[in-house]
Amino acid sequence: MSKKKINRFQEKPKIKKGDKVFVIRGSYKNREKVRTVLEVFPEKNRVIVEDVNIVKKHIKPTNESPGGIKEKAAPIDMSNVMLVDPKTGEPTRVGRRLENGKIVRYAKKSGEIIN
Repeated sequence: MSKKKINRFQEKPKIKKGDKVFVIRGSYKNREKVRTVLEVFPEKNRVIVEDVNIVKKHIKPTNESPGGIKEKAAPIDMSNVMLVDPKTGEPTRVGRRLENGKIVRYAKKSGEIIN
């Protein structure tokens, strides 16, 4: 499996680790539940969100560990989540703009800057 080369002109992901998001697609869709992004894979366009897409992994017993069935979060597509608007608490799209010489993310619904 070869490593995919990242293009320097490739669009940056609009979601970062630690962001509060809503899951808008799949069986985890619940508009009232705000979840946190645990990890982002920009080259694969996927994210790991807490309590979403939990899979069971069977671990073979070894001398060091007893083995068993462990649960872990699997990644979902980035298009299936929307960022939470910091002003209203609703799902919103994300934009980028230049402010004070820095590019910042902002919520398209309210115009608030997202930290």
